[in-house]
Amino acid sequence: MSTPLSAQTLTFLRRGQPVTLHNVAPDRTLLEVLREDLHCTGTKEGCGEGDCGACTVVLGEAVNGQLEYKAINSCIRLAHSVDGLALWTVEDLAEQDDPAAGPPQGGGSPPGGQRPAPAQERGGPRLHPAQEAMVQCHGSQCGFCTPGFVMSLFGMYQNTRGGQGIDRAQAQADLSGNLCRCTGYRPILEAAQQMGSLPLPAGCAVNEAATVAALKKIAPARGSGYLRPKTLAALLQARAAHPKAQVVAGCTDVGLWVTKMHKRFAQVLDVTAARELRRVETYPHHIAIGAAVTLTDAYAALVAERPQLKTFAQRFAGLPVRNSGTLGGNVANGSPIGDSMPLLIALGASVVLMRWDARRGTIAHRELRLEDLYTGYRTNVMRPDELLAWIKVPRPTAGQTLRVYKISKRFDDDISAVCLAIQVTVEDGVVKAASIGAGGVAATPVRARQTEATLRGQPWTADTVMAAVAALRAEFQPISDMRASAHYRQTVLGNLLQRFWLESQGLQHINLESLTPSTLEALA
Repeated sequence: MSTPLSAQTLTFLRRGQPVTLHNVAPDRTLLEVLREDLHCTGTKEGCGEGDCGACTVVLGEAVNGQLEYKAINSCIRLAHSVDGLALWTVEDLAEQDDPAAGPPQGGGSPPGGQRPAPAQERGGPRLHPAQEAMVQCHGSQCGFCTPGFVMSLFGMYQNTRGGQGIDRAQAQADLSGNLCRCTGYRPILEAAQQMGSLPLPAGCAVNEAATVAALKKIAPARGSGYLRPKTLAALLQARAAHPKAQVVAGCTDVGLWVTKMHKRFAQVLDVTAARELRRVETYPHHIAIGAAVTLTDAYAALVAERPQLKTFAQRFAGLPVRNSGTLGGNVANGSPIGDSMPLLIALGASVVLMRWDARRGTIAHRELRLEDLYTGYRTNVMRPDELLAWIKVPRPTAGQTLRVYKISKRFDDDISAVCLAIQVTVEDGVVKAASIGAGGVAATPVRARQTEATLRGQPWTADTVMAAVAALRAEFQPISDMRASAHYRQTVLGNLLQRFWLESQGLQHINLESLTPSTLEALA
């Protein structure tokens, strides 16, 4: 149980002004603090696990003198992780000049299906374009999910410098973490596209220069309950001094332990402030992704070198989850249904583990292949004083063909039943190299070594592939659970390898990504 001794002060910016809360326990979520301490009940509690997006808020962080905006799920984000950041909730978007004006009047649709009148004509405070577009496009139905959608729209608006150039594809991608129980997506997508054409009331504008200046004035948090060191050395020293502290990055999994399993943590060690681990570094033969790099930025780096990963990167999770979670956290957590690991295994990635060597007064490290990190279900080889610091991913070379397949019940924002990543190098019709990573089929993310051996050195033909299909189905003994049966998983494994073969032979219409209106007409 958390104790008063572990609670500490939390400070962040809201509406450009510092908000300070005292005695905040290290394991309280941001949603709890917003609703219970600040009475910001516009931010809704829906699923409590980062799936529905009703709790979405937007964070602002000063990076190289500029404000970066990220929509995140407040239900699974620990409150102290926003210390020293700027925060916007749905209550913060409309003009604040006249607090007595109350909410906008007249929520019903006008006769004849006409667009509602602008907010200033309806009475009440003038709305931010993200809100006004939702009103004009009839984007709110029951309204429970609406605050989350509005905040995702606000984040999109800020990141596109006024909602400019947003098309339907971007709107769908950026809203993938928000679920509408009334299935009202069409008008919400229209709102995303329309908000850039609406005027921004002066009272709704974010003064970015003033916000960045105000963030610099916030004093670093002090206390031993929630530790968030700013350097790698300090982080490793804290790990050595507090080996029993719960390590967190984006809290996208640990947050569920709090909300669903009701776990309590008297002490938390957050890796995301260590500046060395917030970088992606490029070398001649590999890129190195720091453990504190968000999934959004980590996948951007992977997609930059392998554009075919774009759809998979967007399907990994909804944008708010990708904005909070880190690639390092996903890998260290080691869930057998985590989607990053099969891909990284297929790419031949390795991990760098670091610890503080007190005797020498320096950092010690060791490197191992990613698949060798795990010893069992959510267990690994890391020592109590070690942290996963870097993920090293080889850069692509000529002749490689890579595909990664995610099979889930829902296309967006869902957990895989099976994830299979395949990378094959064929020279002169012969398989020179093959690496296959699989998720959802064993207690850990795994490498399909037997199937790789079946392919390696063989002619790249249908017969070779069918032999590999049989080997892949026999290599693992998956379980049956709520997502899929064992038989389904084994069948799908082989089918995906066969699909990889067909795509390598130029058969593209079996891939949903290739189905556009024009291709459908051609197939008809």
